[in-house]
Amino acid sequence: MTTTVVAPSGRSFRPLAGVLTATAVSVTGTRVSAIALPWFVLATTGSATMTGLVAFAEMAPYVAVKALTGPLVDRLGPRVVSWTTDAVSAVAAGLVPLLHAQGLLPFWVLLVMVAVIGAMRGPGDLAKSVMVPEAADHARVPMERATGLSGVTERLASTIGPAVGGGLVALIGPLAGLAINAGTFALGSLIIAIALPHGMGRSAVPAAATDPSEQEPPAGYWRMFREGFTFLRSEPLLLTVIVMIGITNLIDAGFTTVLVPVWARESGNGPAAIGLLAAVMGATAVVGSLIAAAVASRLPRRTVFFTGFLLCGAPRFLVLALGAPMWLVFTVVAISGFGSGFLNPIIGAVLFERVPRHLLGRVHALGDSLAWAGIPLGGLVAGAAVALVGLIPSLIVGGALYFATTTLAGLRPEWREMDRLRGSTARADSTAVEPEPAHSA
Repeated sequence: MTTTVVAPSGRSFRPLAGVLTATAVSVTGTRVSAIALPWFVLATTGSATMTGLVAFAEMAPYVAVKALTGPLVDRLGPRVVSWTTDAVSAVAAGLVPLLHAQGLLPFWVLLVMVAVIGAMRGPGDLAKSVMVPEAADHARVPMERATGLSGVTERLASTIGPAVGGGLVALIGPLAGLAINAGTFALGSLIIAIALPHGMGRSAVPAAATDPSEQEPPAGYWRMFREGFTFLRSEPLLLTVIVMIGITNLIDAGFTTVLVPVWARESGNGPAAIGLLAAVMGATAVVGSLIAAAVASRLPRRTVFFTGFLLCGAPRFLVLALGAPMWLVFTVVAISGFGSGFLNPIIGAVLFERVPRHLLGRVHALGDSLAWAGIPLGGLVAGAAVALVGLIPSLIVGGALYFATTTLAGLRPEWREMDRLRGSTARADSTAVEPEPAHSA
């Protein structure tokens, strides 16, 4: 069986604008909820343990379900998966304030609602990301520019969302933030359903056989899953990127959820410093992403990629460990954010160039899930480290591990492949994966 990529007939920015707008709405609502939900749990239970359990209840299903739904995204199409999962998330998020107002929200029901939201967010986020390359084809823009715009959108929403969430929680209360989250899921679902063409994300389709007797039956779920796994295993560059980012994500999660709050308390800077650091890093990351969207297609990827990691990694840890004055802390964090803005456009472009369109959902799902697998554990590891050796040694070790991970990974020969397929359309023929006998799941 072969696959055919259907090229868009004319230039249109509508699909790209639709995907980016839906992503902005979804990420903003999620960031609002990231402040409102923990505050709601703390206000109603007074338990930090229960607050952590709620966070785990959302992220564990997110990672697990995202890993398993790649074949469904490829089979059903990412447009359908995106608007339906966002619609379910809207209902689950809306039930939280509604049930609480009626006195019908025991803790176990809250955990179920949060788990449903996490389970739906995984495939929903995946589907939006999968549609970026085809949206770039419609708009006829370079892949780095499309992924750069996607990165700008996510980082801008990640900067605005916490500010909006913090203001809402302070002025009205956490339930308002949860209601806003439900509304953003509903709006994102509506945008995808209306703004994107019905065939979006299904441009790589099996070519019809001339003889009906030669047509293969539809591939079963597990065959599709194995094809994605087989392809990912055959791509050393993608595997190296995923493993490296998985380690840095774990370290970053511990830094954000434990090390920075403990530093803010022990240094006397208080919680306001946490919000300011996040805002500064988010704002400069937006600037970096904008520059990447404009010029990254003309820059050497490997150099830019590892320079970005050098800026955004170890310096943040070390400046806190050294007890530097706040002006220096903010300067280092600003530079770190700027460097991080160049990373996602390059990662996205490499992924979309190397993965055939008909495998994109399942390969992207597996890669993202592996890269995110350590995030739920990051806070636990960092908390245990602080309890055992204290804050400053934990910061130094975290920075050293970050530097070692990115530096040692950069010495591997796979990175020479980063620019080999630059600017090309992903391979669309099924020869990229070893064919297997057709069978049903």
